Amino acid sequence: MTGVGRAAPPLYGLDIETDTSTDGLDPGVAGILAVALSTEADGDTVFTGSEAAVLRLLDDHLADLEPGVLVTWNGAAFDLPFLADRAVRHRVALGLDLLWDPSAARPGRQPLPGHIGSYVARWWSHGHVDAYRAWRHLTDDPDESCALKAVARREGFEPVEVDRAIIHETPLHTLRRYASSDASLARQLAAHRWGDIRRFVDHLPDGGQLALAFRA
Repeated sequence: MTGVGRAAPPLYGLDIETDTSTDGLDPGVAGILAVALSTEADGDTVFTGSEAAVLRLLDDHLADLEPGVLVTWNGAAFDLPFLADRAVRHRVALGLDLLWDPSAARPGRQPLPGHIGSYVARWWSHGHVDAYRAWRHLTDDPDESCALKAVARREGFEPVEVDRAIIHETPLHTLRRYASSDASLARQLAAHRWGDIRRFVDHLPDGGQLALAFRA
């Protein structure tokens, strides 16, 4: 495996859990139950409670962190635009910039409702890398699953499992542990292969060259 051992900037794993009692994949109807932020230096923080408060606390926390790279797993197509949509709904200003990325289009894959595809992003002073997209490019077997849990197991990590279909019924302490696990796995997997993954960090162009840009 190439790229192991390269020094990485501060990496911050991010994961959201959404309300599956309606349609957890549609930010127009589903709220955010939890947001987890994983850091190597300070451990994991999980925000739960009022959705508007969760969004504000997450944004404030990111604003205070040393500049680094936010690591998501499919966050370019899901977590980040979902957070942006829910912030607009609650009139919460975020330091999140999203730009539509036409190069990430995947035939046959439906985008998040209300969106046209994936994004490149930055949040305050932090870059962003979608480790899922990076892993898909790096895998030698195109049929090999790049789902977070599958990759984590192959790399020797032990993910926390819950029934995602009824995550809205999951006890709060279990929900927090699950979200924390996913955020931590995204961060650790990116660090594990940072020498390879670093080249997939988003680069936002100047001058609005891409077709859609908005600030949540």
